[in-house]
Formats: sequence, C-alpha cells, structure tokens
Amino acid sequence: MKTNLRPRPKLELALLRRGVDHMAAETESCGHCRRHPLIGERIYRYASGAVLCELCRTLESAIPASSHLVHGPEFGHTMKIIDQRVTA
Repeated sequence: MKTNLRPRPKLELALLRRGVDHMAAETESCGHCRRHPLIGERIYRYASGAVLCELCRTLESAIPASSHLVHGPEFGHTMKIIDQRVTA
C-alpha cells in the first residue's frame, strides 16, 4: 500500500486550519467538558447561561430552560417532497 507523504505547502496548511477553525466556531460546545456534541445529541441551556451536553447535564441540579438537537450541516438545505395531489 502506497501512501502519499508529500510535504504540504504553508498556504495549504493555513487554509486548512482556517476552515477547521471556522467550522469549530459555528458549532456549540459544552460549557463543562468543552467537547462538541455529536449530530443527534441534545444540548441543554440553563437560565444561568450555562450550555451543557447530555453527558454533563447530570452535573447541574437546575432544570434546563430549553434544549435542542444538534443538526448536521445539511439541515435546512435538503428537499422535502410534499404530495399535493387532490384526493377525491
């Protein structure tokens, strides 16, 4: 098995780092463990402003003010086919 171990130019590495940093900035992270929750995992927001993942939720004794599912990058960009045929 041959691997491609060519040296990467500095510009290529800089663009890659910038893209990864940009993606990480758009996603929420847990206020306790600092990890980015997986797609389909629930994020909990508390009145105190804390944002916790499902794993760290048990550390907070208060009831969450709201929660939502983590969506993938395709969320909102997919097509949904609706049957609009007239039924008799």
